[in-house]
Amino acid sequence: MMNEDEKPPSRYDFLAGEVLLVDKPKEWTSFDVVNKIRYKLKRRLGVKKIKVGHAGTLDPMATGLLIICTGKATKQINEYQGLSKDYTGTMYLGATTPSYDAETEHNETFPTDHINADLINTAREQFLGDLEQIPPMFSAIKVDGQPLYKKARKGEVIEVKPRPVHIFNFELTNIDLPNIDFAVKCSKGTYIRSLAHDFGKAVRSGAYLTALCRTKVGAFKLEDAWNLEELVEFLEEAPVV
Repeated sequence: MMNEDEKPPSRYDFLAGEVLLVDKPKEWTSFDVVNKIRYKLKRRLGVKKIKVGHAGTLDPMATGLLIICTGKATKQINEYQGLSKDYTGTMYLGATTPSYDAETEHNETFPTDHINADLINTAREQFLGDLEQIPPMFSAIKVDGQPLYKKARKGEVIEVKPRPVHIFNFELTNIDLPNIDFAVKCSKGTYIRSLAHDFGKAVRSGAYLTALCRTKVGAFKLEDAWNLEELVEFLEEAPVV
């Protein structure tokens, strides 16, 4: 989708390279979106192969901005992955899950009666600037050639080394315990699920994500993104080179 003050190209050259902004639906994987677009483009262009990739995975439970690159534009994926990310979301205090979000059931519950505004704000301040963050077991990080989430689903527990990340801004936009809405701007490689999990520890309780939406990647905005169904419909008739 284009900004109002931008003109769409008269022809799209998906082989030479195009960048598409997509609002990923909930319960779709990022790979599902790539596969859907690749399939539509192959049919539209009458080709057997076309490169399509995304610049930064969103978890199945998350929604929001996904940058899709086609053809030679896939060479820019690393550049886009290095950009800062903005998210809004909700975390639930008083319990944890193995996946750090609502994809899995509670595995522990914790008291919340002691949590007050001062404790919440003190905890929030701990998550600003440079941090060492441990990614969740349910993640696509590969260990011995296999994604961690596959090992996690088998019940395996792997020690994951902390990774340096940077939190530029972490705002708590609404507190209605046990739920806290937030907005965060962070560096590449930051796991918001881990941020929620660690926040729970910081308030001497537990926490996990119940909602997450990526609103920006660098200067790319969610408001300029295609609804996936509308994009698929457009690709069937898009003017191409």
